[in-house]
This record gives sequence, structure tokens and C-alpha cells, in this order.
Amino acid sequence: MVKFLRDTAITFSREFTPELRQPLGLVFSMTQPLLFMVLFGWLLQGVDSFGTANGSSWQWFVPGILIMMCLFGPMAAGHALLVELIGGATERMMVTPLSRTAMLIGRTMKESVILLAQATLILILALPLGFQLYPAGALAGLALLMVFGIGLGGLSFALAIAAQPNGTLFWIVTQMLTYPLLLLSGVLLPVEHGPQWLRGIAALNPIAYLVDAERALFAGRFADLPALYGVIAACTIAALGLTLGTRAMRRGI
Repeated sequence: MVKFLRDTAITFSREFTPELRQPLGLVFSMTQPLLFMVLFGWLLQGVDSFGTANGSSWQWFVPGILIMMCLFGPMAAGHALLVELIGGATERMMVTPLSRTAMLIGRTMKESVILLAQATLILILALPLGFQLYPAGALAGLALLMVFGIGLGGLSFALAIAAQPNGTLFWIVTQMLTYPLLLLSGVLLPVEHGPQWLRGIAALNPIAYLVDAERALFAGRFADLPALYGVIAACTIAALGLTLGTRAMRRGI
């Protein structure tokens, strides 16, 4: 266990140190979610069906932006691993005594820390716009977001390993999945306003349950059923991502 923790810390330090040297990269990677929040969010003002108990559409919209950021962040985290695989850097790490599981955990921890920093910045920027912060609900919502991010990161790393040697498969799968998952989750517009066939497809999208859970938690509604469904969805994705990612890291390199 001591060796595993040490290997995890070494991998985390190796992955996270370059981010500290280029802190503006954290902001640049948030460009798309910020644009949606600042530009698209204002279009929802005055639309009662998007509002919540306090009458603010930001209370409905901001939690969805956090999920969007997770889809554009950890879901694409495998790109860095793919670059190392193609360049041969990962093969050189494989001859070290580092635990391959620790290598995966260290990478997912790095993605989780970045996601937490970005989510915190989004919440701070949303406060002047009218977003009301419930501290306990915000902590629970961020924790759920971290669990979801860990699962997406693991799946992304597994996909990157499977996409060797040229990485084409990685980009095909991520590009084909990201926007359908995003649009069918109700992040930008409520899915319940769509036709029956669209609502049926959206019901199969696990991201939709996470979006509903984040909205409930950030509003302080811990006892709502959507919060439970979101926790189940996030834990399932995390378990699947860590399992497939660890298996790919052990066997696929």
C-alpha cells in the first residue's frame, strides 16, 4: 500500500507539475463553457420554465455548465496519454517499477484537481450573475462532479490505449459521443420540451441523470429523487472507467 501511494503521488506530480507552470492553460481550456455561460445563459433570462424556486434561470443553467465542462475536460484527458504512447514516453515509463494502476489513479487525480479548480472558478463567476450558492449543496455537487470526472477520465485513458498506434479511433469516438451526450442531457435546453421520441432517447443517457442531480444538489434539495439517480449514475461511470482504464493500462501497453 505504501508503494502504491508513493507511485500514485509520483505520477500525479509528473502530470500536474506542467499545469502549474502554465496556469493560463486552465482558463483557456474553459473557453467553451465560459462562452456558453456568458453568452447563451442570458438568452434564458425571463423564461419562466427555466427558472427555479428563486426565479433565477442561472440556478438551472450553471450546474449544467459544470457537466459540460466535465465532458470537454476529463473525456478528452486521454489525448495526453495518446501523445505519450505515440511518442514512446509511456513505454519508457513501463520499464520502471511504477504500478500501472497507480499510473492510472495518478492521472485521474490530476484531471480531478483541474476539474475542481475550473468548477470553483465557474461558480465564482456565476455569483454576480444571480446564481445563489448553497454551501452544503455546492460541496455535494462538486463531490458528485469529481466522481463523474474520475470515471470519464478512466474511460478516456482506456480509449486512448485502444486507439494505438495513430489515435484516429480516439477522436472519432469522442467527437461522435460528446455532442449527442451533451444535447440529450438537457444542459442547454430542457429535454422535456422535446417530442416523445427525443425524451425516450434522453432517458437512456446517464449524463441526463447527472445534470438533474447537480441541479437538485446545488439548490440544496438533497432528498430529491434525481439526486439519488445522479449518484448511482456517477458511481457506475466511475467504477466502469476505473475498471476498464486499469485493465487497459495493465494489458494494453
